[in-house]
Amino acid sequence: MNVVHTVCEPEGDGPHPTIVALHGWGANAMDLLGLAPYLAGGRFLVLCPQGNVSVPLGPSTGYGWFPLTAGAPPDPAAFAAGVDDARRFIEAAVRRYPVDPQKLVLLGFSQGGVIAYATALSGSQRFAGLVALSSWLPAPVVERLPQPRRTPLVALVHHGAGDELIPVERGRESVELLRRLGVPVTYREFDMGHEINAASLTDLSNWLQEKFLSRIILT
Repeated sequence: MNVVHTVCEPEGDGPHPTIVALHGWGANAMDLLGLAPYLAGGRFLVLCPQGNVSVPLGPSTGYGWFPLTAGAPPDPAAFAAGVDDARRFIEAAVRRYPVDPQKLVLLGFSQGGVIAYATALSGSQRFAGLVALSSWLPAPVVERLPQPRRTPLVALVHHGAGDELIPVERGRESVELLRRLGVPVTYREFDMGHEINAASLTDLSNWLQEKFLSRIILT
């Protein structure tokens, strides 16, 4: 695997329920790894890849999944490249790590959530869960989805009522798009900005526990 990434692996040989967590604009592979011990008691294998787009941040460098242009939609080719980067990492990770293929969750924060939406809704049957935190589902992504739109996904969407970067209305619109696609979705708003606060983290952990550790998966 040539993609920079971080890993938090639970005890035991596996296979493990797994979360692939995609960071937001200007962050890196370490950004979401700290969530791992707090998600369902640390029982998930958590893999955090780093985007390939460099983001200059003064003396340091962050990373993203596709370039951002203020007030303009993403360049289609650059966006597709970001989705391909995430997809290639996931395919390689499933081969390398002890992933339970029936309990694979794709999570994204902010820009990472956009990539998570596009990847998980692409028609692949690989993913069991989708989590979008402080993010949005662009309408063009929905328009380009393959037909028929059959998916085994369950989804969780969180958004801050006071999000100063991505207005909460965009989170609500994304939920409605998911519902039109027939994706079972749980939506929560929290008294927070563009972040993951303690209440959001607790709700995410409970949802993961309920959907992937407390239910029987039929084969």
